[in-house]
Amino acid sequence: MFKFITYFLQSIIIYLFFLVGRIIGLKNSRKFFSKIFLLLAPLFRSRKIMERNLHIFKKNITDVEKKRIIKNMWENYGMTFIEYIFLDYFRNNNSHVTIEGGKELKELLIKGKPVIFVSGHFANFELMSMEISKMNIKLATIYRPLNNYFLNPFMEYLRKKYICANQIKKGIKGVKESISFLKSGYSIALMIDQRVSEGEKIDFFNKSALTTTLPAQLAKKFNIPIVPVFINREEDDFKIKFFSAIKFSDKHNKFEISENLNKILEQMISNNPNQWIWTHNRWK
Repeated sequence: MFKFITYFLQSIIIYLFFLVGRIIGLKNSRKFFSKIFLLLAPLFRSRKIMERNLHIFKKNITDVEKKRIIKNMWENYGMTFIEYIFLDYFRNNNSHVTIEGGKELKELLIKGKPVIFVSGHFANFELMSMEISKMNIKLATIYRPLNNYFLNPFMEYLRKKYICANQIKKGIKGVKESISFLKSGYSIALMIDQRVSEGEKIDFFNKSALTTTLPAQLAKKFNIPIVPVFINREEDDFKIKFFSAIKFSDKHNKFEISENLNKILEQMISNNPNQWIWTHNRWK
């Protein structure tokens, strides 16, 4: 009963925030909710987890660096949160994003084979799958449903309508769906930066962390390349970079491939630690 009441109250507050966002507009919403998250979010998230994660990321990190990264993370988090209610704007416009490596990507897909897109929770990570689908690339994306059952149906609606029509719920059933989509010529997009209980312990910033091996398994099973993707927020706009496709040989096992992907993810985080979500208990 307590969970029911908590989820209900949370959803009411979030729906009210979304309403306020639509009323005051995208530009003002970004400013307002970046400050709201900076002020309130630390009350609900463990600072100890963030600081521990940052010390794993950089052993000799200073207090000044930690404060700067955490501050920028919360501001980005607030902007990303309110941008959900403006997904229709992002879907119908292109002026907010610059794409690097798109030509190479299209040439790769013209050959007729799907790819596995991998990334992490940077900037507004939802826009990556949106931009891929806007290129008329056949795509299905793996996501984790929200625990809040009052809010999740609305978020799923937004994702299917504006981000990518083919949404695959994380889990065993989702793996089967992913295989089915790949067999039908669809590419798959997923985030690889969160801890997964069914994952394997693989080094991430020189410390063992449960890591998904799904991209590696799918790449080996279907003999298809993996394309890392990085998104960066640049004031009011975004830059999305598609890295060169990585084709692994039969000699590489799923652990070696996953370790390689973790190294790429490490480089992405190192390039812009301000826009990665440090609140996840990644090394639990």
